[in-house]
Amino acid sequence: MKPILKMSVLAATIFLAVGCQDDNKADTNKSAEPAKVEQTTASAAVATTDAAKVEFKTEDQKAAYAIGASLAQYLSANLDQQKELGLNLNRQDVLAGVEDVFAGKSLMTQEQTQQALQSLDQRVAKIVEQKAKADAEKNIKAGEEFRAKFAKEAGVVTTKSGLMYKVEKEGTGAKPAATDTVEVQYKGMLTDGTVFDSSYQRNQPATFPLNQVIPGWTEGVQLMPVGSKFEFVIPPQLAYGAQANPSIPANSTLVFQVELLSIKDAKQAQQPVVEAVKTTTTATKTQ
Repeated sequence: MKPILKMSVLAATIFLAVGCQDDNKADTNKSAEPAKVEQTTASAAVATTDAAKVEFKTEDQKAAYAIGASLAQYLSANLDQQKELGLNLNRQDVLAGVEDVFAGKSLMTQEQTQQALQSLDQRVAKIVEQKAKADAEKNIKAGEEFRAKFAKEAGVVTTKSGLMYKVEKEGTGAKPAATDTVEVQYKGMLTDGTVFDSSYQRNQPATFPLNQVIPGWTEGVQLMPVGSKFEFVIPPQLAYGAQANPSIPANSTLVFQVELLSIKDAKQAQQPVVEAVKTTTTATKTQ
């Protein structure tokens, strides 16, 4: 899930900016006439669709406009996120609040504003937590169903830990130990077939120590003679458990196609451990 903007933090920033304006009110009143933007088009509506033709008198005017545009874009994106969570925050109400504060006639005190936005933050956090829990439970069920189906395929072996694998090609080389560094080609997928990582797509094998990857990899690759190609189905407790990242949802069962190319000297391991298989301190926790 995308990061959700904490509205209370944004409010504090806006109030700070407005407060600075109030401190300099006497100076600004001397030049109360609003700055005019010179446009090469006939109307503001046309300028909106052809912003490249807009010209500003000064760099300060240009910067001020950019601040407003940036704030609007930031708010717009996050209001869309709030809508996805089921919250209905009207853009006109947001605009009215901004205009009232800049006009010095806010309907709420700063304290009331902070309280309202902190309440919103709490509501958003609760919704996000509930959604994450529901998604995690959904992923557990989907993983169980996938593993049950995979277990019925010919040649599938399930180890005591719950790791499942199928030999697609049996190599004739040595098998690595957990302390070895290996060179592999691999493709990682979710149970719906979504590819979240692939050394094939990068056209470059991955090299890493086996004791620095997720438990399912550490166990599984040790079963492979060099030259082999295996398919692994790794349950959440041997992968990332309840930990989610942008490409791998919490409690996901992972599917990997792995080719073991070679066992390398530790000194030959120059590449960092790839993110998709890197172990973490919370990798074995599930909910």
